[in-house]
Amino acid sequence: METAAFEKFYRDEFGRILSTVIRAVGNFELAEDAVQEAFAAALEQWPRDGTPDNPRAWIAGVARNKAIDRIRRQSRFSERSDEVRRMIESDRDSTMASLADSAIPDERLSLIFTCCHPALAQEAQIALSLRTLCGLTTDEIARAFLVPPATMAQRLVRAKRKIAAAKIPYETPRRDRLAERLDAVMTVIYLVFNEGYSATAGSELIRRELASEAIRLGRMLVELMPDEAEPRGLLAMMLLHDARRDARVDEAGELVLLDEQDRSRWHRAQIEDGLIQAQAAFNTPSPGPYAIQGAIAAEHGRAAHPGDTDWAKIARLYSMLLERRPNPVIELNRAVAIAMDEGPEAGLKLIEELEARGDLNGYYLMWSAKADLLRRSARFGDAERCYRRALELAGSEPERSFLRRRLAQVSS
Repeated sequence: METAAFEKFYRDEFGRILSTVIRAVGNFELAEDAVQEAFAAALEQWPRDGTPDNPRAWIAGVARNKAIDRIRRQSRFSERSDEVRRMIESDRDSTMASLADSAIPDERLSLIFTCCHPALAQEAQIALSLRTLCGLTTDEIARAFLVPPATMAQRLVRAKRKIAAAKIPYETPRRDRLAERLDAVMTVIYLVFNEGYSATAGSELIRRELASEAIRLGRMLVELMPDEAEPRGLLAMMLLHDARRDARVDEAGELVLLDEQDRSRWHRAQIEDGLIQAQAAFNTPSPGPYAIQGAIAAEHGRAAHPGDTDWAKIARLYSMLLERRPNPVIELNRAVAIAMDEGPEAGLKLIEELEARGDLNGYYLMWSAKADLLRRSARFGDAERCYRRALELAGSEPERSFLRRRLAQVSS
């Protein structure tokens, strides 16, 4: 397996393999260390011996054996014989058999619910799920939370230590306790989708395997809790955004903005599915945050041409969303919608208020949005300064390439 292929295999399969090993071992930290060691062993052995027929099963088996070895090293084998025997006998078939009795008929979704234990702070629940079960790196999670990577690494360590110290049980909650974990679980799925929809680093804008997995989990969540509106809103938002995937980059892999996209390349069947889910989620007495986001995505999905977009309605929906969930990123999106409806100066005023508060000064999209509105206002010198700041902060190469093109336009 070539280096690039191995890196893709690691990104695609790390979370899935870890889910299997955690289920077998029953210990987050031990399983994660063992899986990392197994991947390191593969990196050494596969170029020499050849890639096995089933790479995922090979990694899982090696990781399980390494976990057993670690137990042997850390304690007397005779004292842990029952645990070791259970681990040796554990395989995927027995894991799936145990899931037959679970309230959640999907291994990864079940494990995310398990991670989202109310004894942990919700941010720790979400970060732990993203790292251990969904395979996102600490840097990617840190960018999602708008904090430095070192801060996020410390939070992850503290969460694992609390699980061990408090002996938080590794078990899927009963069906009647799922609702108390639902918000954290939806946030996990939402952030996985965001990383897939717009990668925070790397050579590609879209990580389709992550976006597809998030949509799959979203569908499972709707089936699991059909009377809850918010999972439908989350699924609608993901379907409607993902339906534009083929139009978001050109043949050279360059970023294409929404108002410049070839809408004939949008996936209409997926949009229709998303519109149905969005309507079902929003038509409740008090729509929640995900239902509102689904409604916003629906407005874009309905517009056959950029000029058909009802920006005034989108701005009102963002105001509603801010009431439900105050957040500076939502404020930024509302400012852009207002700019599209009322003109760039109206949006610039709101973005400058955000900038003065400092909440998003490390977030490249704030500087990119401000630069774009300054460009539209023909304030090219100020736009150049903001594009340069956005370029310093952007992580993925397609986004950086787009910013360089814009910077060249305003500089000339």
